[in-house]
Amino acid sequence: MAHARQQIGDPYKWGAAGPNAWDCSGLTMGAWSAGGKSLPHYSVAQYTQSTPITAAQLAPGDLVFWGSSSSPGSIYHVGLYTGGGMMVHAPRTGRPVVEESIYAWQAPDFFARP
Repeated sequence: MAHARQQIGDPYKWGAAGPNAWDCSGLTMGAWSAGGKSLPHYSVAQYTQSTPITAAQLAPGDLVFWGSSSSPGSIYHVGLYTGGGMMVHAPRTGRPVVEESIYAWQAPDFFARP
């Protein structure tokens, strides 16, 4: 989590994985890499290579996902859960990396533990 928080304020850039710009899966990939775990640079693959959990099981470091349907193949966004209902994520073009509520946008659809 420390790695992700250090990126707060950095710009969003599609396909970026640091060190000065990030997209959503690049940020979570970088955060887990700093902790010694390899994740792919693709949010769907991060979910499928992790263990699905429920919202009640969320712990700091887990991944929070949004999809356009009930299928994991529809996942289009990921954030790093930091505890207390908060996450660090790279939201979209024009919004820098930020720590905010996992419900700031819309309720997440999937949760997983790498």
